[in-house]
Amino acid sequence: MSIHSGTTLVGRYVLRSLLAVGGMGEVWRAEDTELDRPVAVKVLKDSASSNETFLKRFQNEARNAAGLTHPNIAQVLDYGDQDGTAYLVMELVEGEPLSSILEREVTLEEPRLAHILIETCLGLQVAHDAGVMHRDIKPGNLLVAEGDSVKITDFGVSRATGQTTLTQTGMVMGTAQYLAPELALGKPATPASDVYALGIIAFEAVVGKRPFTASSAVDIAIAHVNESVPHLPASVSVDLARIINDVLEKNPRKRVRTPHELIERLRAADLNDGEARGTPREARPGSGELRPDHSTAPPPSPSTGGERIRGRTARTMPPSIAPTEHRPRPDVQPKRDSNR
Repeated sequence: MSIHSGTTLVGRYVLRSLLAVGGMGEVWRAEDTELDRPVAVKVLKDSASSNETFLKRFQNEARNAAGLTHPNIAQVLDYGDQDGTAYLVMELVEGEPLSSILEREVTLEEPRLAHILIETCLGLQVAHDAGVMHRDIKPGNLLVAEGDSVKITDFGVSRATGQTTLTQTGMVMGTAQYLAPELALGKPATPASDVYALGIIAFEAVVGKRPFTASSAVDIAIAHVNESVPHLPASVSVDLARIINDVLEKNPRKRVRTPHELIERLRAADLNDGEARGTPREARPGSGELRPDHSTAPPPSPSTGGERIRGRTARTMPPSIAPTEHRPRPDVQPKRDSNR
């Protein structure tokens, strides 16, 4: 089916202008002529419509998102098919993706970032409580409207509890730059996996770039598993730096585990405002001496090398999440930090 401006779906949804294009589909600004209201319509591309896996994933997006009702989740209104073209009707969010804001402004002031993260966490917690893991939280899937209110969108690779997997064993879903280490290793998504992605977003928003970059998605995924998080600049407040480091823990059991927990940490944090940027705050009494990068953990040990992942030499993976073949032998097990 040919899709263009003016196309009418099921005699009701009139496509007006193209808003975004993705791997599987296109998102159009449209008009619901029956209810006389603007809507957004996601249309599956012809090439994807003929792919059974893509079609099933699109149906899962409709099913998973339709069961979630919250001000911070873009509401799914309808789902259907016309002449072999599947479509999904959603509320139209008058705003822009966080990715566009970061591209334009590079960094965000800490209070604004905290507000955006909290808004996102409120929606994510509802999804997690319903057993739905998003698995692709990234700036492009967070629509920021007036007053910096946030709408989570694109549950295209989400998975609900008990839902049949659509990937082969060991296959990874999501965007490499925001991928939690356990997902990079092919393990199931948990609430902590979505929280990790928010940590990458927070790092990017205060530093101006993501912590892990490489020439390929595979190399980026490996970096999430093996590489230490780069030091945050001294201009980041002690509280926010500690939160980001805790959210980006490699081991999901040591990480901030739920959106609700992250909300509590952010609301209690003492953040730098615009005028304070560039002047690091001193550690609070009893919080322990902090290194300049605000991390309470000692620097990582140099690599002893030798481990190979998909033909590449890499440092030893964190034992708690590494596959058996990559775990260190007991006689060379590194000493655990008593503070962790």
